[in-house]
Amino acid sequence: MQKRSTKIVETRFGIGQVVKHRLFPFRGVVFDIDPEFDNTDEWYEAIPEDVRPAKEQPYYHLLAENDDTEYVAYVSEQNLLLDDSGKPVRHPQVEEIFDWNSENRSYTTRDNFGH
Repeated sequence: MQKRSTKIVETRFGIGQVVKHRLFPFRGVVFDIDPEFDNTDEWYEAIPEDVRPAKEQPYYHLLAENDDTEYVAYVSEQNLLLDDSGKPVRHPQVEEIFDWNSENRSYTTRDNFGH
């Protein structure tokens, strides 16, 4: 049995928070977090070098949207800001994972998610 080291990383955002990209016009809800970059080298190298983020930081999986479409995004912490619009995300998979609290204008993980 192989031991797996546990690395505790502080993150700026949490599961269920709505965030927006600081450079590009999209927003989304966080559904997973990697403590550091965990995607392909090909994906990473496709980012223009002048805006390529460091690998040694948290990366967030988002159910994202822009004016035209919904998709899944993978974004470095340095490129995210809190979205304070108070509006729910329209991505079609949001309701599979989260419940929207209209009073608090925030998401909570559904009780039955993952079961």
